[in-house]
Amino acid sequence: MQTEKEIVIDIKGLYKSFGDNHVLRGVDLEVARGENVVVLGRSGTGKSVLIKIICGLLTQDEGSVIVLGEEVKNINRKQLEELRLKVGFSFQMSALYDSMTVGENIAFPLKRNFPNLSKNEVDEKVDSVLNSVSLLKSKDQYPAELSGGQKKRIGIARTLVLRPEIMLYDEPTAGLDPISSIEINALIKNIKEEFGVSSIIITHDLVCAKTTGDRLVMMFDGVVQKQGTFEEVFDSDDERIKSFYEYNFT
Repeated sequence: MQTEKEIVIDIKGLYKSFGDNHVLRGVDLEVARGENVVVLGRSGTGKSVLIKIICGLLTQDEGSVIVLGEEVKNINRKQLEELRLKVGFSFQMSALYDSMTVGENIAFPLKRNFPNLSKNEVDEKVDSVLNSVSLLKSKDQYPAELSGGQKKRIGIARTLVLRPEIMLYDEPTAGLDPISSIEINALIKNIKEEFGVSSIIITHDLVCAKTTGDRLVMMFDGVVQKQGTFEEVFDSDDERIKSFYEYNFT
């Protein structure tokens, strides 16, 4: 008998508009524990808005967003802060502090959220997560000394150091060369295995989607048009889906 999967993100009937711009028009989406879900779509189709609503940076107009059992729009500020410790957000531009070393960047959220940790405990956690992204040797460097791919990995490490249950990746391979993109894709897969996280990965990059995603969700015009494996999604006569594939691979 198959065990029913635990749903860690449960979205139903999600609508969001900005004035006359109707970005999300009734999105339904589930993410199971330990699953990597890739959300694909053209620019402006609401992908980034979706993950900002999931972590409470934006509030929906209609619909339900339940994350780890909590209805995000109904919880108070303290509960939202506690939930955000369990939901890591990897920003597209890495969002590192230029005046801090790599080690200090990663230690910052630990010190802010867990002020009772000793220096040795902080150092141990920083070293552990840097080792997970293969950049322990860069601990004393500054962001300006790093490549784009290294900055992405450090940004991910800074999110991972809090040991989130869910990771939200916003265009993790954007602006990277092919070799760095391959490294980031491998890292996302390794993070799932090593840390047991569930993830939503927002991307235009079909190599990233195929490499990292257990399930793909294709959005057009603010709604989910198709979902399944890479092969299932792109086995389609829909011209919008075909053109999306051809843009990436032809």
